[in-house]
Amino acid sequence: MNKIEFGDCREIMKRWIDEGVKIQTCVTSPPYYGLRDYGVEGQIGLEQTPQEYIENMVDVFNHVKELLADDGTLWVNIGDSYARTGGDSSQKGRHWDGRKNNPNTGHNRYASDMGLKAKDLIGIPWMLAFALREAGWYLRQDIIWHKPNPMPESVTDRCTKSHEYIFLLSKSDKYYFNNEAIKEPSIHAGKILNYNDSKYKDENGNVKKGYETHVTGKREIKDTKNKRSVWVVTVKPYKGAHFATYPTALIEPCILAGSRKNDIVFDPFMGSGTTAQVALQHGRQYLGCELNKEYEKLQQERIHHGQGQLC
Repeated sequence: MNKIEFGDCREIMKRWIDEGVKIQTCVTSPPYYGLRDYGVEGQIGLEQTPQEYIENMVDVFNHVKELLADDGTLWVNIGDSYARTGGDSSQKGRHWDGRKNNPNTGHNRYASDMGLKAKDLIGIPWMLAFALREAGWYLRQDIIWHKPNPMPESVTDRCTKSHEYIFLLSKSDKYYFNNEAIKEPSIHAGKILNYNDSKYKDENGNVKKGYETHVTGKREIKDTKNKRSVWVVTVKPYKGAHFATYPTALIEPCILAGSRKNDIVFDPFMGSGTTAQVALQHGRQYLGCELNKEYEKLQQERIHHGQGQLC
């Protein structure tokens, strides 16, 4: 497989669906609403209203669902936007609020046209999550991407934004998820729990659920624990990449949990090629779409880098 095609991802996916292509997992970060102009006609993210943006996103992921294996998963990294008033509404398609590529500035539309008050947080991530659930996806989890080094903001009437969402969705109620592949180191590994201690017993003196033992009344804490739903990943710029490149460390757990060796990992908004790079590094295949042909050289560089680090 291992290919990226350029054009509208919906049109490309329609053809792949007709050709019988199947993917195991989709890991993607779509264009955020009202964030930036990629300079390509027909791009998603510059819609007149949040509702129109959500409708387009649901349409994209409906096509993804048709490509997805029955036990497949979808991982979507998505950020939010603020509403504001003022400005020239004829400047649609330009960088919002006069600050180039600032992810925390608002969409340059009159707030009243969106049914919002000026300075309202729009709530794009949850609008999308609920819309996808309504469209038939199983909304399995909201994961918080905590950024220890967020982009600085000069705001004085709210906190600096230091997180985004990753939503885990599935096509079916039963799906492939390799929990073991993404377990975290246990802080208390090797420590012995003594179930005779009162803190491990309920008010009736019975051992609490999860601490039962039929051998010695003791248990050694394992080396690993289940991965938590808050992922602390620093933002690391990639030389030559466009602004929205997400860190490789952010999507490694998605690919490891959502796919097996040689499975196809898909990204309908491939951008600089991060998803393809990480897929290759972990012995997966990749498939992608990208609207902007200018990213091809950067993608090839990252793919070559990924091939050089195959597990």
